[in-house]
Amino acid sequence: MNRIKKTFDKLTKENKKALGIFVTAGDPNFESSLKLITNLPDNGADFIEIGMPFSDPMADGPSIQLSSQRALKSGMNIKKCLSLVKIFREKNTHTPIILMGYFNPIYKFGKEKFIKKCIEFGIDALIIVDLPPEEDDEFYFEAEKNNLSMIRLVTPTTDEKRLKKILLNATGFVYYVSITGITGTQSPNIQNVQDNIKKIKQVTDLPIVIGFGIRSPAQATLMSDVSDGIVIGSAVVDLIKKSIDDDSSSVELITCLDFTKEITKALKHN
Repeated sequence: MNRIKKTFDKLTKENKKALGIFVTAGDPNFESSLKLITNLPDNGADFIEIGMPFSDPMADGPSIQLSSQRALKSGMNIKKCLSLVKIFREKNTHTPIILMGYFNPIYKFGKEKFIKKCIEFGIDALIIVDLPPEEDDEFYFEAEKNNLSMIRLVTPTTDEKRLKKILLNATGFVYYVSITGITGTQSPNIQNVQDNIKKIKQVTDLPIVIGFGIRSPAQATLMSDVSDGIVIGSAVVDLIKKSIDDDSSSVELITCLDFTKEITKALKHN
């Protein structure tokens, strides 16, 4: 049984919701990034999404765009991003790791080589935001054949016909984007989210995780009520930026982990 299924099965039995934390690999540097990722599971993260920095992240809002720029400036690339996970796996073999990003860097790195390294280093799934189902032959089927899940994204504007196509070969979990537009710039509307989650559940039995626009314990609780879990990204990335602005890398780690614990506490009391 893979790590993603194991994690969601365990949480379901315990009547709990999953908390995923997104961070950009190498933001603000390799060492800080590794330290943060290593400590997230002990502070409540059930799975970790690691963003692969890219110079043209079209789906990301200002916060995550800036985090990509900081990471690239510090020398982060696909190879180093993979090595982050390799080192993480030396101590943690149970927390699911999902890489999120764009296809261009993967293509340049080499598709087959990338998939091989992902499997070798213990990566569980990928979210490639600019590869729609029409491009499945490009990468999707090769990844799935090697038991590397490709998480599908569903948006508020996805109609029923499109939904069936997107989720036809879906594995892992479904990532519901709770807002239209880019990350971290709006707050989700709970009624719209609830209605759309119901539609998704008619098409798939996979866990449904909500991301984009969740920035507080109150929002986390609200969104977890209608889903199997949530992902928080921009709010964590903003804390990293604030720590850099304050010139204190130690505060960066503490504030991010404290925030994660705060969200976890809210979800447990749900």
